[in-house]
Amino acid sequence: MINFFENEMEVNMARVHQLKAGSNKHGFASSDPSNHTRMTHKTISVAVATLFLSTSMVSASAGERESLEQLRSTTVNLVNLLVEEGVLSKGKADELLKQASQDAAKAKEKDAVITANTQNENAVDSAVEDKMVRVQYVPEIVKKEMKEEIKKEVMAKLNYKAGERLGLPDWLDRFTFEGDLRLRYQADKFAEDNPLTQDFNAANGGTTLSNTTEDQERARVRARLGVKLKVNDWLNGGIRMTTGGLNDPISPNQTQEAASAKYTVSLDRAYMNAQVTPWLNVVGGRFENPFFSTDLVWDPDLAFDGVAASFTPNINDSWSAFATLGAFPLDEIEGSETNLAKGKWMYGSQAGIKWTSANKSSVKFGVALYEFDNVEGVSNGTQGLDDFPPYDATIPVYRTKGNSVFDINRSTTPGAGQTQDEIAKYGLLSKFRNINLTAQLDLATFDPVHITLTGDYARNIGYDKSEILKRIGTAGLTEFGFDKKQVDAYQVRLAVGMPTTFKAHDWQAFVAYKRLEADAVLDAYTDSDFYQSGTNAKGWIIGGSYGLDKNTWLTARWFSADEIKPRVASGNPLSIDVLMLDLNAKF
Repeated sequence: MINFFENEMEVNMARVHQLKAGSNKHGFASSDPSNHTRMTHKTISVAVATLFLSTSMVSASAGERESLEQLRSTTVNLVNLLVEEGVLSKGKADELLKQASQDAAKAKEKDAVITANTQNENAVDSAVEDKMVRVQYVPEIVKKEMKEEIKKEVMAKLNYKAGERLGLPDWLDRFTFEGDLRLRYQADKFAEDNPLTQDFNAANGGTTLSNTTEDQERARVRARLGVKLKVNDWLNGGIRMTTGGLNDPISPNQTQEAASAKYTVSLDRAYMNAQVTPWLNVVGGRFENPFFSTDLVWDPDLAFDGVAASFTPNINDSWSAFATLGAFPLDEIEGSETNLAKGKWMYGSQAGIKWTSANKSSVKFGVALYEFDNVEGVSNGTQGLDDFPPYDATIPVYRTKGNSVFDINRSTTPGAGQTQDEIAKYGLLSKFRNINLTAQLDLATFDPVHITLTGDYARNIGYDKSEILKRIGTAGLTEFGFDKKQVDAYQVRLAVGMPTTFKAHDWQAFVAYKRLEADAVLDAYTDSDFYQSGTNAKGWIIGGSYGLDKNTWLTARWFSADEIKPRVASGNPLSIDVLMLDLNAKF
């Protein structure tokens, strides 16, 4: 194209020179005004066009750019020659050259923008190419997880919009339902030399065991259904119903049998929870255990009544602290002139710290103090049965087996035809004030498989021999067989596998050893599965869980426990082995 313009310019220049010399070449006569005018107009048009095109081609290569500069110089010379010959006025020529320069500048700016955009697009394409991860194969488990997450997000949005379209009240969005079902096969195995049931009950202060010698198999069920309510941004609440006996605070299991006609259902959750600040939470009502603990002191199914405040400040990305304070009524007693017993309370406090590594491994440690007020028994004294016994209400409302007890009517005179055993009522021998140390090491190095080691230790520092002698009378503890205090408890547990088994093929295996001396903790609140509940026992726990599908899993556990200090005259310890196979489902 450049060569074309150069040739055209040479032709035009030649025509101008011919015009100047008066030549008639190429069919033009200098004496013909019309021909002269046509040639002049054509020559000017070609010159201007050539100048515009040459100045606008700024994106040419280096070699072409040199040719263009020569072409522009030639064009300018042509215009100046036309001015000299009088064909074109000086003002018209300047205007023509100025307009050509402006058009060239605009073309240059436009070309620069196009070049910059092209460079940016190339840079973006290059960056995207560098960051792009090409996945040749997506595992099936990843596909399922992505599908569930997307489905959850889409359904949440659709439900919200559906509520708007249908005009449903917005308070329906504040409710969240939850629940679970558990079907259990349970086999209880008793040693052949176990003490007889009546002998064991008599030696342990009137416990109510129904069987200590005959193996038994049972089918049991637990059903729980609850609803959580979001009141506003800082306040929420909840209510939950569960199966289980109305007078049993630690077991929601219901034995399956047609003779029971209907299952017993009651509330085990009714609370309000206030998130005062991101690090301060206050809950009141009947709620779950607010303390960092194991089943050594508190059964997992135990509900706490009262109020608790939890502090959870974060120190930095790796370190965090926690503290919990609470007051919990155990047995409300209305005192009077004839009822001198006082209401029973538990005041709990705990402080701890947690460290988390970059790979999510963690170490957690907590120390707690549980102060039980007025749970110990008080002797009724020497009054007769016709008098109002002032301390009958000190008898525990619920107990299992293991804690040391004494007859609060041991000094009371029996009525006519009655024996001392017939009027016996048993209260707890010791006061309870528990120090509890709990630690957990969770190694996530092989995530999703975790190795978790948990240790728990409890000691009843409320056991005071001199205080007991003063409270129950002058007779020594030897009379009851409690001459040596039994106040320590501990548990060690090792688990390998996923922390939970709520997904298909998740698994966990565990083993634990536990020892609970007679007065280490309250037997009414410790684990109901080990030793079929109670203290004064030691033994092993082994088991595992396996996820069948989403929110469905199997659990198998074997408990083997023996009495630490036998109390029956024969000296034979009570030994109980229990096998539990559970099918669990939650929603």
